[in-house]
Amino acid sequence: MTANKAGQTVKAAVKAKDISEGILRHLQQSLGVEMEEAGPAEFWEALSLVVREIDLQRIRATRKKERENKARRVYYLSLEFLVGRLLSNNLHNLGIFKEAEKALSEMGVSLTDVLEHEADPSLGNGGLGRLAACFMDSLATLDTPAIGYGINYRFGLFRQSFAGGRQVETPDGWREDSFPWGIERPKRKQLIKLYGRVAEHAGKAVWEDTRSVLGMPWDVPVTGYNTETVNTLRLWESRATEGFDLNSFDAGRYQDSRSQEITAENISQVLYPNDNHPAGKELRLIQQYFFVACSMADLIDRYKRENGDGWDHFADKVVMQLNDTHPAIAVAELIRILLDEEDFKFPDALVLCRKVFAYTNHTLLPEALEKWPQRLIARVLPRHMQIIHMINYHFLHSEVDAVWPGDDSMKRRLSIIEEPDRPGDDQMVRMAYLSVIGSNKVNGVAAIHSKLVQDMLFPEFHRIWPDKIVNVTNGVTPRRWLDHCNPELAELIDNSIEGDWRGELDLLSDLKPFANDEAFQRKFAEIKLNNKRKLAAIIKELCNIEVNPEAIFDVQIKRLHEYKRQQLNLLHIMALYRRLLENPNLDVPPRVFIFGAKAAPGYLVAKSIIHAINRLADRINNDRRIKDKIKVVFIPNYRVSLAERIIPAADVSEQISTAGFEASGTGNMKMALNGALTVGTMDGANVEIAEEVGDDNIFIFGMTVDGVSELRSRGYNAWDVYHASDELKSVIDWLGSGDLSPEEPDAFKPIVESLLDRGDYFLTLADYQAYSDAHDRIVQTWKNPREWWRKAIINTASMGKFSSDRSIADYNRTIWNMK
Repeated sequence: MTANKAGQTVKAAVKAKDISEGILRHLQQSLGVEMEEAGPAEFWEALSLVVREIDLQRIRATRKKERENKARRVYYLSLEFLVGRLLSNNLHNLGIFKEAEKALSEMGVSLTDVLEHEADPSLGNGGLGRLAACFMDSLATLDTPAIGYGINYRFGLFRQSFAGGRQVETPDGWREDSFPWGIERPKRKQLIKLYGRVAEHAGKAVWEDTRSVLGMPWDVPVTGYNTETVNTLRLWESRATEGFDLNSFDAGRYQDSRSQEITAENISQVLYPNDNHPAGKELRLIQQYFFVACSMADLIDRYKRENGDGWDHFADKVVMQLNDTHPAIAVAELIRILLDEEDFKFPDALVLCRKVFAYTNHTLLPEALEKWPQRLIARVLPRHMQIIHMINYHFLHSEVDAVWPGDDSMKRRLSIIEEPDRPGDDQMVRMAYLSVIGSNKVNGVAAIHSKLVQDMLFPEFHRIWPDKIVNVTNGVTPRRWLDHCNPELAELIDNSIEGDWRGELDLLSDLKPFANDEAFQRKFAEIKLNNKRKLAAIIKELCNIEVNPEAIFDVQIKRLHEYKRQQLNLLHIMALYRRLLENPNLDVPPRVFIFGAKAAPGYLVAKSIIHAINRLADRINNDRRIKDKIKVVFIPNYRVSLAERIIPAADVSEQISTAGFEASGTGNMKMALNGALTVGTMDGANVEIAEEVGDDNIFIFGMTVDGVSELRSRGYNAWDVYHASDELKSVIDWLGSGDLSPEEPDAFKPIVESLLDRGDYFLTLADYQAYSDAHDRIVQTWKNPREWWRKAIINTASMGKFSSDRSIADYNRTIWNMK
């Protein structure tokens, strides 16, 4: 049984008997095995195929309804979709989890064992991709017509392991064995052009002498919760147009015979190819254009099938969301199609473009606001470079001049084309500017972030278009990030409050009266302890480290970057260790510091931080003098399925970015939803979490955005902080001494140089003492269990705002104009 959106109870249409019959059919007919031969992996694939059949039926019904209604549709363009394992999520959303469990049980198979055989699709890296996955879930749940567009990576990011504490990257062949969710659609393939030149024929620009690559679509169904709607995630895979060269093969040139295949297939092999060299930059640009061009051609084909060849209703039926700047070239691509293939005049093409595009900004970091060398774009996409100049000329001489007439310095500041600082350097194309100029709406992803986008990142654009930049605070789907990953807590909530909180997360506020209830606190605490025991077993299996489930589990899981300040956590752990060496009887509770993160292959400092944490862990975890009061664990190959185990077990959620650098964060929401207490700066969504849970139920520390700005204006000297703190000086000296890596004494020099010689840009040292003091408050609170569990329950009860359903409702109303 499940509850519908009106709160009424409805029967699941699919019964255990139907599922059993489907599993047997697919074992025999799809996999070619008898039930007696099948193991959990075969049962996983067979059950996935059964669920896929249900999804496909509903997709057809969804599309039929949309065609009949000539629906307006959202097209969500994202280079990442970190969807996680799909079988359990689909079973939950379809309301047939219990029926599937019963069906397998009657066949003598455990659903839990079966679910463990699914690989995590390596289609993303971190928060950007996971947010896109949550949004796809909520789009379907809210019955919003939508298609997600991305890339069907063969290897995704990379599989992370450690050797001597260092990160080692190997290919993640996540779909090499099987991926039953992806359905190849060869009849919808697209031909994409690259390189060539632009000529003029009869007064019309013609892009010619190009090379071509095929885009092959793979469709993944996206189920909504408690609805018949199933949307589609369409992922593009690159293929050669001609492929195998038989003549070269016959001549014995075997490598040459597949050269076109290899070159084409490289486009969709890896997420974020290393761009520390020219070939990597070129491949990244091609990758972005490839998926954008495939998606644009596909959605225009769909629009014309449903609405005819005219463009009069295009803006009424189509809205395209650019998830960060990766798909920004879509602005130029749409205008190219309108000019070169549909005979639009440029002003009309730009007007239509601005009606259909919206852009989500995810970062204030200058290096993350993509810029491409103009020479590179001109070589790979010569027609698009011309169009970017057309957009830029119109913008500067029409819209900028209207506000700042004759101000050439303002034109330089706002130009899409950034002039070089030094003679001979390349002009750069600012993709964020292209996204803002080409869009109808621009949104930040937390209230403070959106204000900074208006005031600091794009202030001049905000003056030109005061209604363009808006806020939509991020959210997470409670189906995966509470119901699925923490079933014991979900059951406790079900037994304690009325209504369907899975679809209306605001109902969690009804838990607040239980925050002081001792019996409820005991149940809540026991569930947390059970989750910690499960995680301890995983840590033992993956890391061969014994941890105490009764200890505080202090968790920092996110992409490794200096602005997220894993190095601040590292310095504090080093200081705690030194304190315990000086006084092993110190009255502190045992703590387990848990990390999960990948560093970009070319990011030296980030990789050095991982190395340092692992070497420190080796030292601490094997030092009997501190009596196991500290353990340090870096879990390798952090991914969604690991997050689903770590988050329910977290007691403390580390959200410690430099104020003004984290756009939002979603890990902060997930851990608070599962009863962790946040230690964090007033940055990103931490600000709104603090507003919801109350200042007494969160551990806020450090400088605010204004404080950071004031410190920089006064002149910040990291050496002054270093010399003023004996503890901080001692741990930094120790880190740089080579003691933790005697075989390579300079291994952690990049970290020390970043903190001192290069000015501590992310103000790690400036916030150190406040961070240490916040942890002292955490310890004191932990010593009072009733107070700790009261705060934890209030955190869970206060997370109603942070549902991705609310985020999508905001997008529908504020940006997409969806009914």
